[in-house]
This record gives sequence, structure tokens and C-alpha cells, in this order.
Amino acid sequence: MIHELRIYHCVPGRLPALLNRFETITLKIWEKHGIRQAGFWTVLIGESNQDLYYLLEWDSLAEREQKWTAFSSDPEWLAARAGTEKDGAIVASLSSQILQPTSFSSVK
Repeated sequence: MIHELRIYHCVPGRLPALLNRFETITLKIWEKHGIRQAGFWTVLIGESNQDLYYLLEWDSLAEREQKWTAFSSDPEWLAARAGTEKDGAIVASLSSQILQPTSFSSVK
């Protein structure tokens, strides 16, 4: 099992729109594609309270490539994303890291 840490840095003031998009749109489309999330977090104390952190679970890099490509090109997702951005961009930038557990990690 590998995990992908994704961090979305929102346009100032647009974090509520991103959270709403995940809760009402994105997660349903992920379910259709078999994308598994391990958790979502916002920043309570730290550098920016305009960031969303989340982890995805993958069996392999090949699974990630197949499922993420299918999701990214899904017409339902593309239309829904465009609709949520009609008033402007939500995400200013994002970063993604593939994490591998250590031998002593409680999460494998």
C-alpha cells in the first residue's frame, strides 16, 4: 500500500468552495472510479489556513495512474469542476507526494 499526500493551496477566501466541492461532488465521482481516501485535513494552527491536505490510498503506482487518469478525464468531473469555478479559480497551486511507509510505521 502506498499513500499520496496532496496539498491544495487555495486562492484566498476560496477554501470553503473547495471543501464544498469535495463534499458534494468530488467524493462521489472518486467512488465511481474506485479512488480511496484515507483522510482530509485543514490547518488549525500553522502557516496557512487556506490549505487542504488529504491522503489517497493506492495498491500500486499502476493503480494510481489508471484510476487518476480515468477520473481526470471524466466528463462529469470536468463539467462539475468548471461549474464550481465559474466565479474564478479555487486552487492557486497544489503539490503531490507519493509516500512509502517505513518498516516501523503503524500505517502500512
